[in-house]
Amino acid sequence: MTIASDVVTVQVLLFARFAELLGTERLVLDLPRPASLQSVLDRLLLLPGGAGLPPRPLLARNQAQATLDTPLEDGDEVAVLPPLAGG
Repeated sequence: MTIASDVVTVQVLLFARFAELLGTERLVLDLPRPASLQSVLDRLLLLPGGAGLPPRPLLARNQAQATLDTPLEDGDEVAVLPPLAGG
């Protein structure tokens, strides 16, 4: 019998300026269920340096671009991506 946990554990990858702001390229967050990408962003904003994050950064769940209301499952990988530029 499997007992469901009240938390979702996700790995968060930070790139470029966002990694500089938070002082790390990778961290693990335990979030209360139900969790979404908005839950990750809310937690990041509370960390030292988090106030420098934009209110709506580009986010990906398991290597696919996603929106703030995207639900998360235990073990998901979340990437917080800087604005993309190119030519």
